[in-house]
Amino acid sequence: MKQLDAVVIGSGPNGLAAAVVLARAGLEVRVLEAAGEPGGGCRTAELTLPGFLHDVCSAAHPLALASPFFRALTLESLGVRLLQPPLPFAQPLDAGLAVAAFRSVEDTAAALRGSDGAAYRRLVGPLVATSEAIGDAALSSFREIPASPLPAARFAAVGLLPARALAARFAHTEGRALLAGVAAHAMRPLDRPLTGGIGLLLTTLAHSVGWPVVAGGSAGIVTALTTVLEQEGIVVETGHRVASLADLPPARVVLADVAPPALAAMAGDRLPTAYARRLRRFRYGPGVCKVDWALDGPVPWAAEVCRAAGTLHVGGTFEEVAAAEATVAAGRHAERPFVLAVQPGVVDPTRAPAGMHTLWTYCHVPAGSDLDVSWAVGAQIERFAPGFLDLVLGRTVRTACDMERENPNYVGGDIAGGRQDLRQTILRPAARWNPYRTPLPGVYLCSASTPPGPGVHGRCGELAARSALRHELGIQDVTLNGPRRPPPGARPADRQHPGGAALRFPR
Repeated sequence: MKQLDAVVIGSGPNGLAAAVVLARAGLEVRVLEAAGEPGGGCRTAELTLPGFLHDVCSAAHPLALASPFFRALTLESLGVRLLQPPLPFAQPLDAGLAVAAFRSVEDTAAALRGSDGAAYRRLVGPLVATSEAIGDAALSSFREIPASPLPAARFAAVGLLPARALAARFAHTEGRALLAGVAAHAMRPLDRPLTGGIGLLLTTLAHSVGWPVVAGGSAGIVTALTTVLEQEGIVVETGHRVASLADLPPARVVLADVAPPALAAMAGDRLPTAYARRLRRFRYGPGVCKVDWALDGPVPWAAEVCRAAGTLHVGGTFEEVAAAEATVAAGRHAERPFVLAVQPGVVDPTRAPAGMHTLWTYCHVPAGSDLDVSWAVGAQIERFAPGFLDLVLGRTVRTACDMERENPNYVGGDIAGGRQDLRQTILRPAARWNPYRTPLPGVYLCSASTPPGPGVHGRCGELAARSALRHELGIQDVTLNGPRRPPPGARPADRQHPGGAALRFPR
């Protein structure tokens, strides 16, 4: 078989990002994808009715704008249009009330009652002022001193706190609720450390870069990445499932955009026992039950401000959201779950036929749940948007089990690639100085189960690929928007890359 420079297993955003970095370094790369199309969770499809475009998993993209990888690659130059809703996110409350994050800190604070406006300015304002430094630190390997350590340290001082501790700074229901919904993205009980930090990071990004949706659907990001690869002569090979590393063609480097247990299974007995055990015991959080809706009009939110928000945190007060998340963490289904919703039609009319809309929703459920809880999701939306159910033209449901079946990286339906507690967020997938490099020479892990974790930011793939280039091929730096690689067919030696035996994995 022809000897390659690199093989990438999996074509989610991280696998594609890894392949782009390797290709820009001049390597000859093969990308192998088990599914019928690339993208993993960053895809768009007609899931309900013809003409209704639904994002398969990821829908709103603050991390894409905050990502150093995408900043360097410049998504706009690749044809990706990121559309900003009038409001990044909102949280409906009973009696037609709601609270919202506006694009500016001042407007958000001004809408809060009493002393909560000043509390919001004190908490969020300094973070927004140094948002790029904070974002770069949050989207890193967590193994190096940040380029701007002071803003990162200030963020960590509050970010390590539980969301409940931060909510105590607010005297009124609205201020506490605003923090509850955004912190629930952690998929952890809101009294656990780091839940406040995840909420604060996403809130900071709402003010600094926004929470955009992609025109036409999230698949536009994947199309941009595959276009870059095609310009380099690389085509993603779909329908190519890798069951064992022994099935791979000879290559100097292998990067795997897969779950840690899957890598352990692929490697078999080649990995050291302790490391293989750690991969198999990698801990996962709750799953999600995802419900996509085709609607005969916009969602009739009782609170007008919710009709302008791209993302909705549906669950009521802080106490209600916290109770729902605690119930799921205890292994039970919440009767009134926290529901995350995205209504792209507020800014992107191409998602549905004229006058119609799509609604993207999910709620958290116990890991591995096969229960259809769409009734509870619909009831929560109807609670804050009376008449919603009358607009439903069609819907599709994917239980947590379905999510894992369609994307094996979502173990138990966990779309975050692993539990987001303090230890595992920093040390995922194992306690090693280089989190991407495995003990198996030349083999690297680059999925969301490595730092910096979940989200469409490409950093897991980029950082893993840069590590592989340094350690395996002696290439210290790669410019993503620089000169293209030599023409296909030029040999690795001609490209002045160090040699070394290709990896072969006998059965």
